[in-house]
Amino acid sequence: MKKFIAAMAISALAFTGCGGSESDTAGNGDTSTEKRIKVAYVTNGIDPFWNIAEAGALAGAKEFNVDCEVLMPPNGLADQQRMIETLLANGIQGVAVSPIDAESQTSFLKKVAGMTNMITQDSDAPGSDRLCFIGMNNYTAGRQAGELIKKALPDGGEIVIFVGRLEQLNAQQRRQGVIDELMDRPVATLETMQVEQNDTPIVGEKFTVLTTLTDGFDRPKAKANAENAMVTYENLDAMVGLFAYNIPSCIEAVKSANRLNDIKLISFDEADGTLQGITDGYVQGTISQQPFEYGRLSVKVMAALVRGEETGIPENKFIEVQSKVVEKENVEEFWTELKKLKGQG
Repeated sequence: MKKFIAAMAISALAFTGCGGSESDTAGNGDTSTEKRIKVAYVTNGIDPFWNIAEAGALAGAKEFNVDCEVLMPPNGLADQQRMIETLLANGIQGVAVSPIDAESQTSFLKKVAGMTNMITQDSDAPGSDRLCFIGMNNYTAGRQAGELIKKALPDGGEIVIFVGRLEQLNAQQRRQGVIDELMDRPVATLETMQVEQNDTPIVGEKFTVLTTLTDGFDRPKAKANAENAMVTYENLDAMVGLFAYNIPSCIEAVKSANRLNDIKLISFDEADGTLQGITDGYVQGTISQQPFEYGRLSVKVMAALVRGEETGIPENKFIEVQSKVVEKENVEEFWTELKKLKGQG
């Protein structure tokens, strides 16, 4: 046990300075560390998307009078698990985590849930004994993206989907929502949704989903995937990015190929490059998750759980943050509000 505690202490020193805000605190000036509630907000990687969620978490820390650490694992699943183990060794009272691979992490997350107040956010792990999930309905959001594709290509076309990793449940749900909408299938629930494999093209009456390309959060690979797709699929009509950086990477590739006018771009999230593309007219639109609220609500719920107060967790343990469709007609207003929110952390 002594060796374990020592190892955890070393581990805590090892990740100081990683891609998140290590030991970020916020409050009303109370310096009594013994009395203050300490919670943590753990992302699934490093991305400007998570900077917005971080601003929400830190604004929530001020609003609900707690200390909040924001941790962003730069190197995937093992890195995320190591960070959480260190938090537990240091007596953290609440953890809000975005699981990287819900299926393989379930056993570990169950242990975490048995040691502290654990919730999931952004991406869920339903079998993990988490107290609730905070996020949007990713399947519904996928169908909203599908509607944007239909608007961009009313006569149909050939589509390639781009994403960081498909192990995440939110990625699976978004992708299936896009596919089901393009194939004009009945709306499924999160429980009845059937995840389609990526081994052959999915062909409908008007649309064909040629393939889904993953990049492992590697930005150069994300751009290379877009470049290769344009070469492999000569009649490619649209690119759909499921993670925040995907469409900005696609924009770079499409611009270099001088194909901005003939390949439609549909995105998720609110990267500056995507919003600029909507403003300039070469991105059809994006589906925003409103990540600021992910951070703020996560801290609100964790603070209530620690204090034994009313949490607002519904019976189905899903606190839904409504997704927002951003197009040319509302992008200016959305971007202005987003800049204000970023400054609140």
